[in-house]
Amino acid sequence: MPVSTLERKLTDAATADAIDAARSALLEEVDASDVGDHLGHQVDGLRVVTHLFECTRRGYRGWQWAVTLTRASRQRKVTVVEVVLLPGTDAIVAPAWVPYRDRLQPGDMSPGDLLPVTDDDPRLVPTYSFGDDPLDTDEKAQIRQVAKDLGLGRVRVLSPEGRDAAAERWYDGQAGPDAPIAKSAPHHCYSCGFLVRLSGPLSETFGVCANGDANDDGRVVAFQHGCGGHSEVRLTKRQQPQPPAPPVVDTVSLDDLEKF
Repeated sequence: MPVSTLERKLTDAATADAIDAARSALLEEVDASDVGDHLGHQVDGLRVVTHLFECTRRGYRGWQWAVTLTRASRQRKVTVVEVVLLPGTDAIVAPAWVPYRDRLQPGDMSPGDLLPVTDDDPRLVPTYSFGDDPLDTDEKAQIRQVAKDLGLGRVRVLSPEGRDAAAERWYDGQAGPDAPIAKSAPHHCYSCGFLVRLSGPLSETFGVCANGDANDDGRVVAFQHGCGGHSEVRLTKRQQPQPPAPPVVDTVSLDDLEKF
């Protein structure tokens, strides 16, 4: 591996050449079958060098054994600082940690699970205006308590950003016009008798399905959505179910068969 000018100045010949000492220290910790070739060294500081060895242990492709050595001033003997296993550039490592709040997906919550909402969530705004000045934690807690004492109901409601995000999510999802079931439907939800209209800004685009036989019963659907459970769907004469043919009773007895 290339060595910088600073590393050349800091490189201590005794620790850089102590490959055998580093390998011996490594073999005291792991089996010889898990140690491959010497891959080089890196300078970590004044008289501090880390030697790298290939890891041949199964399941650790691309990993490296790192043995750090140091030497006291005016001493020839090197000292082992630590022996660790580190991932190399081609190593298979675990994916980056994703916080629980970002990892949770719709439908993942079980009974008893809690999903806290922060005070600064852009999807929510106070129910009543309290000015443009930012509030600290104590003042926000006071607002909640006052709203509770006065019986004002909800402390926060949807912000324009939260409302737009919900509308976009619903419209682009399985309750929107691009869902496979909607594309094959004979009619749209806006003309269905089972549609319960909403109130407020979202009432111009969405309603709630009240058809107990439909897949979207009790769910928000876009007006341009649709399914086969539309209230005005009728069967043509060709589609009417036909009664089964009358059963055929076999009156031929075993004695009649023997005559043949």
